[in-house]
Amino acid sequence: MAFKSGFVAIVGRPNAGKSTLVNTLVGQKVAIVSPKPQTTRNRIQGILNREDAQIVLIDTPGIHQPKNVLSRMMMDELQHALEGIDILCLIADASVDYGPGDRFSIEWIKRFHGPVYLLLNKVDRIAKHLLLPLIERYNKEFAFAEIFPISALTGAGCLDLVNSWLTRLPEAPPHFPLDQFTDQPERFLAAEVVREKAILQTRDEVPHAIAVLIDNFEETPKLLRIRATIYVEREGQKGILIGKSGEAIKKIGTAARKELEFVLGAKIFLELFVKVQSNWRQNSTLVRQLDWHRQLEQLAQYQEAEEG
Repeated sequence: MAFKSGFVAIVGRPNAGKSTLVNTLVGQKVAIVSPKPQTTRNRIQGILNREDAQIVLIDTPGIHQPKNVLSRMMMDELQHALEGIDILCLIADASVDYGPGDRFSIEWIKRFHGPVYLLLNKVDRIAKHLLLPLIERYNKEFAFAEIFPISALTGAGCLDLVNSWLTRLPEAPPHFPLDQFTDQPERFLAAEVVREKAILQTRDEVPHAIAVLIDNFEETPKLLRIRATIYVEREGQKGILIGKSGEAIKKIGTAARKELEFVLGAKIFLELFVKVQSNWRQNSTLVRQLDWHRQLEQLAQYQEAEEG
């Protein structure tokens, strides 16, 4: 049997289940997940390896109208996700009513010239008789190549989805080593895990105001030392993150350390600091630091200059 390999991008509105689907298919956590919308800020590649295929899944920020420097960067990431892919998948939350955000998403996907799938997610939350009218509604808006009702959380329908992708992906060697499950640098993964735990620990007013930058990432034979700064926009948010007698930040640090030790397979010493950076989402310098793709490009340019 010929080996197949290709790229599949998952796009959709915030909180539609993109990251959950990628994590479920890869079989490991490559993207942070929270009940808060717009958690994913960068495009992230998760790699599904099978005996007969390698499917590179691209998780993306939610489709939305950009309002600041951060959200414009997120929509730029979304646009870059369309480059060089074989299949585009629009994932939609089947448990909520079709609305303006869904129409905006459909208009957005029209820029892709290739097969577009519709994934109706969270079907475990709705009655089956409601699916057909929803499918008909989407079919009126766009000629999808395939439509799959799925549950990213339980995995229902996901195997059929993957097998359908394989009928369209080209015969090609793998793009990544077969034991690799993501292309993210460990520093970025560490920052994302800290951000996830901070989001889950804090109230609704804080999550979008949280940014995490790794200040130090030092590997020793016995220990991985990580120092990270959590940025917020107001003193009140800093107080919420730290908590009474530092309890909140301790819980964030403990949860992040345990997960990173499991994912990275190393004993970790994690230090967390909280700083106020007013209106950082409009600060292009700080926002650029959150984009690890740009960081890698800058590092490569620096190395080329040094070698030259």
